[in-house]
Amino acid sequence: MKKENNIIIIGGGAAGFFAAIASAEKNLGNNIIILEKGDGVLSKVKISGGGRCNVTNSCTDPRELVKYYPRGGKELLSPFYKFNPGDTIEWFERQGVKLKTEPDGRIFSASNDSQTIVDCLVDSAISNNIKVLTQSRVTNIQKTSSGNWNITSSGKEFQATSVIICSGSSNSIWKIINNLGHKIEFPIPSLFTFNIKDNRIEGISGISVPDSEVRIEGTKLKSTGPLLITHWGMSGPAILKISAWGARELYARDYKFRILINWLPGTSTESVKEQINQVKINNISSNIYSFSPFALPIRLWQRLLEHTGINKDVKWNNLSGSLLNNLAMQLAESSFNVNGKSTFKEEFVTCGGVCLNEIDFKSMESKLHKGLFFAGEVLNIDALTGGFNFQAAWTTGWIAGNMI
Repeated sequence: MKKENNIIIIGGGAAGFFAAIASAEKNLGNNIIILEKGDGVLSKVKISGGGRCNVTNSCTDPRELVKYYPRGGKELLSPFYKFNPGDTIEWFERQGVKLKTEPDGRIFSASNDSQTIVDCLVDSAISNNIKVLTQSRVTNIQKTSSGNWNITSSGKEFQATSVIICSGSSNSIWKIINNLGHKIEFPIPSLFTFNIKDNRIEGISGISVPDSEVRIEGTKLKSTGPLLITHWGMSGPAILKISAWGARELYARDYKFRILINWLPGTSTESVKEQINQVKINNISSNIYSFSPFALPIRLWQRLLEHTGINKDVKWNNLSGSLLNNLAMQLAESSFNVNGKSTFKEEFVTCGGVCLNEIDFKSMESKLHKGLFFAGEVLNIDALTGGFNFQAAWTTGWIAGNMI
């Protein structure tokens, strides 16, 4: 094999394997090597989705797809026209992997086991003669006078005509990239839950509300969706979405801020007052604690009543005007103090990475260095949960691999 045909891929994750396989399938004469610093490969694929691996999402329209990316959506529009979730599904099914779509649009392997996806990628790499070297930490990337690349890894030297960096959230590789002249957006957490200590939610962890509206006071940040009460505070899609879109602003606030929750989204305080009044008329002799007249779990309803100052023996006909107003405020604009965050399970997503205006998204090649490509989470791209982060990895990896 000619030395000038070497392609080095840094990082043995989703983007790295997909870039390597795409390159091998497109250019059969290339000598492709994946350098992975860890003992094994595809570790994030293995643990993601609770061990099931949320491969992608059923949203295939690029114009809709980009709306799930707090950072990178604009840049990914054109790439998604080249390779989107429909192409991902087709690729895995060509390899013999059966996939299934869940009601919320998330797509998993039919086996419900992430090992199926890992095995598929590893087997495809083997069949394409891709070399995978583990325990190979890259310590230097240097461009030679001839325009090729020297890569130092665990004391060994590799030469390549092209390098694809798919190292994910690696501070050591970001430093090397920065030394090559690329700007790095400082990495911070993106998807996280809120730490809240409040009597209204203490002791009722596990309760979920199917629909809610969450706003962050003093900002334009707002999200809607299911909300989950946890033993440390609040989680669920509504919280995770707003944490992703507000990642940098919330970091600047040191994760100390106030949120306002409308437990009856789409309604105003005035309309809630009218609804409560109607409930009052229809249930004059009933105890106000005995049932929840809205789509709220009874235990949460009772906590909101307690916080409003309504006693447990109060009946609807005894509900005063001032208490009714207070209850309406509590339902439409509950205020909670957030003091800190918690990582969302093992689904750690980073906001930050290589500055996107320095990348040509037609090829994923650096605008500063010919022959240097990027794919996956090493870039300043992140998405909401639902298979969107993996889709960005498949898409950018596929394009980089095909363009070499």
